[in-house]
Amino acid sequence: MTLQHDIFDAFGRSLEGEWHSDPLLRSIYATDASVYRELPLAVALPKNEADLKKLIRFASQHKLSLVPRAGGTSLAGQCVGNGVVVDVSRFMNKILDFNAEERWVKVQPGVIRDDLNRFLKPHGLFFSPVTSTSNRAMIGGMVGNNSSGQTSIEYGSTREHVLSIRALLADGSEVTFGKLDAAGFAKKLEQEDVEGQLYRQIHGLLDNPANRRSIEKEFPKKSIHRRNTGYALDMLLDQQPFSPEGSAFNFCSLLCGSEGTLALATEITLSLDPLPLPEEVIACLHFSDVLQSMRATGIAMQMAPSACELMDKVILDCTKSNLEQAKNRFFIEGDPVTLLMVEFRASTIEEAEARAAELISRVKEAGLGYAYPIVRAPHTQKVWELRKAGLGVMGNLPGDPKGVACIEDTAVAVEDLPDYIAEIEELGRKYNQQMVYYAHAGAGEIHVRPILNMKTAEDQQIFYDITRETAELVKKYGGSMSGEHGDGRVRSEFIPLVLGEENYALLKQVKQTWDPQNIFNPGKIVDPVPMKSAFRYEAGQETPEWGTVMDFSPEGGYLRMVEKCNGVGACRKTPDSGGTMCPSYMATRQEKDTTRGRANALREFLSGNKPQNPFDHEEIFEALKYCLSCKGCTNECPSSVDMSSLKAEFTHQYYQSHRRPLSDLAFGNIGRLGKLASLVPGLANFPLRQPLVAGFVKRVLGVARERSIPAFAKTTVRAWYRRYYSEWAPAANSKGEIYLFCDEFTNYQDAEIGIKAVQLLTKLGYRVELTNHADSGRAFLSKGLLDQAKKAADANVSHFASLLTPEKPLIGIEPSAILTFRDEYIRLASDKSAALELKDKVFLLEEFLVAEAKKGNITAADFSAEHREIHLHGHCHQKALAGVDPTAFILSLPENYTVQVIPSGCCGMAGSFGYEKDKYELSMQIGEMVLFPAVRKTSESCVIAAPGTSCRHQILDGTGRTARHPAEILLEALV
Repeated sequence: MTLQHDIFDAFGRSLEGEWHSDPLLRSIYATDASVYRELPLAVALPKNEADLKKLIRFASQHKLSLVPRAGGTSLAGQCVGNGVVVDVSRFMNKILDFNAEERWVKVQPGVIRDDLNRFLKPHGLFFSPVTSTSNRAMIGGMVGNNSSGQTSIEYGSTREHVLSIRALLADGSEVTFGKLDAAGFAKKLEQEDVEGQLYRQIHGLLDNPANRRSIEKEFPKKSIHRRNTGYALDMLLDQQPFSPEGSAFNFCSLLCGSEGTLALATEITLSLDPLPLPEEVIACLHFSDVLQSMRATGIAMQMAPSACELMDKVILDCTKSNLEQAKNRFFIEGDPVTLLMVEFRASTIEEAEARAAELISRVKEAGLGYAYPIVRAPHTQKVWELRKAGLGVMGNLPGDPKGVACIEDTAVAVEDLPDYIAEIEELGRKYNQQMVYYAHAGAGEIHVRPILNMKTAEDQQIFYDITRETAELVKKYGGSMSGEHGDGRVRSEFIPLVLGEENYALLKQVKQTWDPQNIFNPGKIVDPVPMKSAFRYEAGQETPEWGTVMDFSPEGGYLRMVEKCNGVGACRKTPDSGGTMCPSYMATRQEKDTTRGRANALREFLSGNKPQNPFDHEEIFEALKYCLSCKGCTNECPSSVDMSSLKAEFTHQYYQSHRRPLSDLAFGNIGRLGKLASLVPGLANFPLRQPLVAGFVKRVLGVARERSIPAFAKTTVRAWYRRYYSEWAPAANSKGEIYLFCDEFTNYQDAEIGIKAVQLLTKLGYRVELTNHADSGRAFLSKGLLDQAKKAADANVSHFASLLTPEKPLIGIEPSAILTFRDEYIRLASDKSAALELKDKVFLLEEFLVAEAKKGNITAADFSAEHREIHLHGHCHQKALAGVDPTAFILSLPENYTVQVIPSGCCGMAGSFGYEKDKYELSMQIGEMVLFPAVRKTSESCVIAAPGTSCRHQILDGTGRTARHPAEILLEALV
């Protein structure tokens, strides 16, 4: 760091927002979704425009640069730089003004695209550009990259929707750019300030006949609406006063796609479109050849679809190993090499289907494709979710080679697409590359990626060579090197080749006038840093491997599991966007609390191996502190980065060099404590009923004083079973037999629920066997006590391996306990093959009941006809590994029971997490996002259902309501 720490600290204190110059935050912000990495000097999270002005003055005074950042999902390295990263996502995320009649909205740059559209939907309007990252992409970033997305063939890009931008210039002055007629433009030329200088310069550049001819000759074809190479001088040339018949002059056209290199936007006013026509269908065309799909794209575009998107076999294969996306493959037939998804919208479903049928007929007549299913609402959303996952799932490619972003953003005219892709195929063969194809076929922009190992010098050179040769192809076809992802570090070096040296000189003049001190995001578009510098991995970099308790060999080791994160930021969700992943981020909106932030920290500090204990890093410990191990990332992260397992292993390894806190040992050994307490439950519970004693216990164990501590059961499930079950045993002609997994939480604390589950199964006609098995080990896992967790896994796998059959499965009551068989046991068990065999013979209670109901063994007639309203909150592990649908289905089996699934993510308790005093506030904040308000809105007669024990305790502490396990509800409902 070139500046003194005291100067940094003093400046940081002057901001109303946040300032971070510590190694952890700098490391987390060293990358985006590109292949680049460079440590910034510091990270600023400005709270307002005043903070931005201070940053500009500070950068100017100390000759620093500012690197603007919103969602941090840029693919070309736009957010990577050695200056001060300016992250607007934390505070500058408000909708400022809205006019429904005039169809415009004014926002700050950190507003998320999908959040904006949720606000607009009741008014029948939306902001139409939609990126694959739309649930975390922010308007500021969309303006910076001129994002387009899958709807651009109908609605255009972000540029077409920006009415005005309030911005700060390099001298800190405030300017609002918007539409100007000829008179307004002339008036700007007279201003004796920096703003006037900008207008005078652009007037001089574009009024020059030689410059005009050069721009018209060298810039991409005008028929290509996705053209982002360099600064958009061609767009300004089409405006007044340079084109008398053109639209009004607007500098916003230049700022869109400028990647934060010219000014800092503080307010953005957008034009809005009416919501799309209500009826939609998607014709999903399957091809056994890439070039066939290119030709079919031309046919599709003749019919004016609302979207025309492509995926190829490499990406489709990656979706198979992602739990969430595997469900979205329902429409795929056979094993297509490419898949073209063509959407038609209309006022009636008949019209939409007729257009899809006509397309299929034309494609068949051309002899293209082999399967043509049509998907209708509501399943169309699943098709688009599969398509949107394309970028992220490439992290699932095994080993170090990955599909890398370098030539993925080229756009050519649709009529040129077949020939252009044929030459790209030839280029791939030249470099022995299997290209990956996906995205916006209908716009002439196929995202093409080579699969390269960026840890080798050879592939780093191919990365450069293949990009340069692609630039030459783009030039040949009059295309754009960047269609929507921007030039950044990866493509800026080739702008002179694509646009010509004369035009490149004009771009440099623009940058010099707007930003004479090179403060704003230097090294992008003009005067670029070398394309082959500051890669995320150094050439020849070894990937260290260590002995771990959990088995990460399917991913190639612990660090390669970390490296599956490619930065797409799917973990940056808001509560309204749905899903479970990264509940702590939803509450704090801090990048370090995302799966991506944690993966960046792990990769950064573990790559620099320590000789004694490579895991001994306080920075990683801090990054993982607020991870609730919710397992949401195993399902919702497109790359399936399992942060819960990574945290468990890290915690285990970290404490090889540190003394464990007493609270970890107490919470981790809750099963053993429960066993002791079960001997004298009255004596064990007595201290918990004495306020002074209970307060002392809480202080010793680091438990929040506000928390209620659950009592131990008077009678365990096992004790009740031994004494009473023979009275409940079904007759010999029972419907079947099952084993019950009596986990430590149910047995020692929620025994009443366990007993009722046994009674429910028995009354439904099933014989329940309870064997002498080990505890689940879930508590051990939560605290990284992996030696003990492994013993539990080995014991249970060995015990049940010879017992379970498809006809006699193992049924569990507590999701976090029983689902260890499907998840952690496979990483922990010594006998992996036995663990894998057990995986498909282990079920949640609700899953088993649903399967039996589908066989006809359980019907609505078994239950009461009483009316009951149920609101269901699913457990995180259940959502990630099994789904909430089985619970909702079985609870609605009684004919007059209605079930509404609460759209909550994590409850915030997460085992012992919410009990700990330093996490209590965050725990309750997570609960307040969705779950608590939803529970409070229900009537007292409404039943709150929650399969998870920690969820039930959180609901009780947060709302005062008693939530019930589905087993209790169904037992009461039996006739």
